[in-house]
Amino acid sequence: MNRTDTPTTWDERTTLLTMLQYTRDTAIAKCAGLSAQGASAAPLPTSPMMTVGGVLSHLRWVEHSWIEARFVGGPDLGAWTEAEPDKEFAIGAETPLPQLVQEYVDQAVRTDAILAGLDLDARSATPRRSGEHPTLRWVVLHLIEENARHNGHLDLLRELADGVTGD
Repeated sequence: MNRTDTPTTWDERTTLLTMLQYTRDTAIAKCAGLSAQGASAAPLPTSPMMTVGGVLSHLRWVEHSWIEARFVGGPDLGAWTEAEPDKEFAIGAETPLPQLVQEYVDQAVRTDAILAGLDLDARSATPRRSGEHPTLRWVVLHLIEENARHNGHLDLLRELADGVTGD
């Protein structure tokens, strides 16, 4: 995997999409070589749903939710419900890690295909709670922030699982 945060050109769109891909690639790199037991381990007593598999599943479904459901107005296919708002974390802890990685890669491909046809100033089909329809620019930045924050969690979970550290 060629993981880089350096865009091929320095325009805004290429820079944003490069950073989004970099955060995706970083999440996948954190999972490389991790055992099934390590992927499903929940080492934090106060956060029993925080597992490597759960975080990766969450990242996949958040990307689906923001792009396919909220931005373009398609159905929200995420596992979450009112009764279980974090169900994607539970499912991720039970799903084989190679499957989760492939589902995340497949989600990125779908997202990238949608993004290719949209302007950064385009507005989402679905408003936020405030009633505002965010721009694609904001949504992409939000996904970068979401991935980067959870990559920090993956760093810690991976080190606790098997001692592997990295950038």
